[in-house]
Amino acid sequence: MQDIRQLETALIVDDHPLFCDALSMTLRAIAGLRMIETADGLETALARLDRGPVPDVVVLDLNLPDVTGLEGLIRIRAAVGQVPVVVVSSLADNRVIGAALRAGAAGFIPKHSRREVFRAAFDAIRGGSFFVPDGFVPQADPQAPATQQEDAIARLALLTRQQAKILALVCEGRLNKQIAYDLAIAETTVKAHVTAIMRKLGVQSRTQAVLIAREASFASLMPENG
Repeated sequence: MQDIRQLETALIVDDHPLFCDALSMTLRAIAGLRMIETADGLETALARLDRGPVPDVVVLDLNLPDVTGLEGLIRIRAAVGQVPVVVVSSLADNRVIGAALRAGAAGFIPKHSRREVFRAAFDAIRGGSFFVPDGFVPQADPQAPATQQEDAIARLALLTRQQAKILALVCEGRLNKQIAYDLAIAETTVKAHVTAIMRKLGVQSRTQAVLIAREASFASLMPENG
């Protein structure tokens, strides 16, 4: 018999206060959550997770002001371990949904779904299953070679929480010395992390690592016609 996951506390990461309020009320009513906190950006969410305790579930919008593409999901996943991360986003393109699931999301709910959809999603996650919305069509041939974007997501998902944070700073053009100062760690520690990052990503330079990170952006997911 499958264990039932306890979902009593949640962290909603979304920069729209009214939506956060509405979603909080919905989740209390249909999912039995008793304590819900909110964060208006990725860094605010990660700071909250640093303080602990980790919530039972994280509800994440992909389109945040301080993050590009799937980086937010990858870094949140690295921060919470086995805690399910549910994406609630208006970016409900089939390719975005598939990419979010490959990056470790436990479910994907289009942002303006009816309450019944949220109920079904949280029932599935409570039971240890994944949730995808009606109409989602997975890749037709699971044996087909991974695309560049799929390969980038798989590599980025290997990073630890600290490595993901350091890669984000590398993408901003920070030098090791600056990263060490920002994170209050030794420069030699930063160098060791950067070496580990490049090894996990299978690249030889910082520039190549940045290109892998950019491959997981929304631009690589969206059709050319918008």
